[in-house]
Amino acid sequence: MAAGPLRTGFTTGACATAAAAAAAGWLVSGRWSDPVEIVLPRGQVVRFALAERREGDGWAEAGVVKDAGDDPDVTHGVTVRARVRQTGGEGVRFRAGEGVGTVTRPGLPVPPGEPAINPVPREMIARALGPGGWEVTVSIPGGAEIAAKTWNPRLGITGGLSVLGTTGIVRPFSCAAWIASIHRGIDVARAAGLSHVAGATGATSEKAAQAHFGLPEHAMLDMGDFAGGMLKYLARHPVARVTVAGGIGKLAKLAQGAMDLHSKRSQVDFAQLAALAGRPELAGCNTALEAVMRHPPLAALVAEEARRVAQRVAGDCAVDVLVIDRAGAILAEAGGPGSGAGA
Repeated sequence: MAAGPLRTGFTTGACATAAAAAAAGWLVSGRWSDPVEIVLPRGQVVRFALAERREGDGWAEAGVVKDAGDDPDVTHGVTVRARVRQTGGEGVRFRAGEGVGTVTRPGLPVPPGEPAINPVPREMIARALGPGGWEVTVSIPGGAEIAAKTWNPRLGITGGLSVLGTTGIVRPFSCAAWIASIHRGIDVARAAGLSHVAGATGATSEKAAQAHFGLPEHAMLDMGDFAGGMLKYLARHPVARVTVAGGIGKLAKLAQGAMDLHSKRSQVDFAQLAALAGRPELAGCNTALEAVMRHPPLAALVAEEARRVAQRVAGDCAVDVLVIDRAGAILAEAGGPGSGAGA
């Protein structure tokens, strides 16, 4: 039987908006709306059931459990709370409660010192609250522990999670969120004045590249399989130098022109790998690792070809490449500070 369509979910920003709208509704009318209705940025009207509701002297607080649908989201099932107060004047003042991070580095969509509540969720909440002055404290119990599994510490967001979302909808297994995080990492590195960043296909390669060059944590970009997403953004927002690090299989695909290195979206062409090495017998290999074990000079050839391909995409950002084995040892290195678009 064929599997059904994957189920969409809702962002933390949409959940925070629903919680804030419910709490504000109680402050204005003395009644709870449950479910509470909100309008997403693209006009969809959606309803959220309240998991929590409480009120006190001049404030009200509601909680909504995040449903990320079929997306493997680390925040699926968390409770997103919003405590709302009315203030004098106009506009909304946002505060970070338990489990919501604070921005400490420039280069992100909100400035240092502000709660890590992105612009679109702020706009959604402001629209849901309506005119007047408001103070909104967003909290996500357990968010600090969950944030340790995300990019937030590397981006300089301390103390918890970010409240995110541009449409309010989570698309299952979307690559967009990962690529957006790579872009934010580049923004942070540029704002910090870094001249050298590195993107790796995995944790072992990242650790090896960071140690090899002595790079700080915020110079490391979580590239994963999205070489194209990183290189294209660097072409538009350059730093002086980028290192691409990975295993022989992923970098062989990059050398052959693939920009998405996931096994479902690109494959190693062993005939092309054999031609690169000038060793026809390598066309019968099952893996790139087998090929490099049978002909060790292949690692350097792949590194140089991957550098050339990546350089064509990266524009003025000089590219170098490290081929890393499974134990974290460097098998080959191509390029360096002198490499670049004209190299």
